[in-house]
Amino acid sequence: MKNRFIILVDLSSDSEHLIQFAYNWSKDIGANMLLVHNTVIMLPALTPYESKIKLTKIANQEALDKLRRLAETVLPGVMSLGFFVSEKHLVTQLRTLLRGPFNNLIFLGLSKKGLLEQIFIGSEAVKVIDGIDNLIVAVPLNPECCSPETIHIAAQKNNPLNIIAFNKFLNFRKVSIKDIVFFSVLEPGDDWDDAEKYLKDLTALYSDRYGAAYEMYKTQIGFQDLKRIILNKKDEFIVVQRGSRLFLDQIFRKFLINELVYEGNIPLVILP
Repeated sequence: MKNRFIILVDLSSDSEHLIQFAYNWSKDIGANMLLVHNTVIMLPALTPYESKIKLTKIANQEALDKLRRLAETVLPGVMSLGFFVSEKHLVTQLRTLLRGPFNNLIFLGLSKKGLLEQIFIGSEAVKVIDGIDNLIVAVPLNPECCSPETIHIAAQKNNPLNIIAFNKFLNFRKVSIKDIVFFSVLEPGDDWDDAEKYLKDLTALYSDRYGAAYEMYKTQIGFQDLKRIILNKKDEFIVVQRGSRLFLDQIFRKFLINELVYEGNIPLVILP
């Protein structure tokens, strides 16, 4: 089955980095690229239906023209790009696109300004993350690379890792990844022995294909230890599962986004 990258483009200047990042990755595995834009139509409530249809068509065409120009600016001469523009609900449109005969990977950008509010509180991005059962790559403004040699995977026993989705991600990056490190951040009262046994089992599962290891951290001091280890590397991705503590808990999430992804410019892979 053919690989396809679906890149969510808001037409801001930050979109250039996102498109370039996805394109560099796509070349490694021969993936198709589909640039998707969700048009926001602002019309008075009493606008006649026929006028709404006409104005919506015009707005979508203008957005499509901008999307094509942006792609040409970032990737001049690259012809193998698809474009999709619609004013309809983004999650609904994505679910339709994901029914196609592709191994899909969705890319969305992390804006530098107001990061937590834009990505995790009431934004289109969080609607996509919550509403789509598919691998998602959240890309900061200037990531170091798109070919990670090491990936850190947040894993915890009470929210078992989605092995199928994780293996799918590994297939998207099988050329570059050499080492995988499973890690847990534990709070007071967590069972250290149970957490360690789960990490050991995961490590054993992948040790025949990668340099596999695990790490355990206690909150507060552990956050800083983890930050120091990850930010000392350049070729790095972080993988977290939707519904996991690191992704849902406010303190963990703030650390994950601000301290690792944002400050370190490290791409975040979100497993369904």
